[in-house]
Amino acid sequence: MKTMVCVVQDSPIFFDKHQSIRKVEKLTKEYSKEGCKLIVFPETFIPGYPRGFSFGTIVGKRTTEGRKLYSEYYDQSVDLESEDLKRLEHIAAKHDVYLVIGVTERQSANGSLYCSMLYISPKNGLLGVHRKIKPTAMERVIWGEAGGEDLVTFQTEIGKLGGLICWENYMPLARMAMYHKGLEIYIAPTADSREGWINTMVHIALEGRCFVLGCNQYMTKSMYPKKYQLLAAEIQEDFCPGGSVIISPLGKIIEGPLFGKPGALIAELDLEEIPQAKLDFDVNGHYSRNDIFELSVRNQPDIKKEE
Repeated sequence: MKTMVCVVQDSPIFFDKHQSIRKVEKLTKEYSKEGCKLIVFPETFIPGYPRGFSFGTIVGKRTTEGRKLYSEYYDQSVDLESEDLKRLEHIAAKHDVYLVIGVTERQSANGSLYCSMLYISPKNGLLGVHRKIKPTAMERVIWGEAGGEDLVTFQTEIGKLGGLICWENYMPLARMAMYHKGLEIYIAPTADSREGWINTMVHIALEGRCFVLGCNQYMTKSMYPKKYQLLAAEIQEDFCPGGSVIISPLGKIIEGPLFGKPGALIAELDLEEIPQAKLDFDVNGHYSRNDIFELSVRNQPDIKKEE
């Protein structure tokens, strides 16, 4: 089976949820016309990755100004029980594409924020959510930790989808939990533009014998509204030059990496390449050595099969 996919490397309308959703619709309309059936957006594309912000926090102290900034971020985060989700589901249905979108999610049940990846079907709406199980460094100030129930995978008409967010991809057992579900299209939205990130994406493709879609924002400091530029004074202008990439199950870079500009990577994936790649290595099969190793993941759900 072959399917056309698109990895969007672009910038959100920073700290503006509603305008960012409008931009998602504009870009989805544009790339769906090129025959894409899966469109991926970067980590926290809605309402933006708050690089450079301290939220007024150091060990043992918080500031009033930092609390107010957090409240702004909270207000602009995506609530899945509101019209936010309905708008995104409408976009997927209208343009007949699967959407995978990085958002900061606001959970009304517990009042916390999570770094989340939404899987949205054109026929069935929200399939499920992967929430980052371990925010990195200062991210822990604003995002909560998710549990095994958020290590989700989905059997869809275009293949078996799943993945991890940013530096979760450096967690060997988290990767193995996803491989164990037999992923075919591994999705890795990120905010990391380091050179080594491309090597990580290639390694995952080779290790998991799956297609890998690495998706990053293209963002500059001048894209921040003026008041936020002042708060992020220590970051450089070109702090996120991109680096999005699409990689085959044998580790070949099909498209990208794209650096230094907004854009999109589009490729046709032939899922028949996956069993071919498993001839000599299959992390979940003949190379797994189940007589020695055993993986146990608490509360990870079964693969959700789309009706």
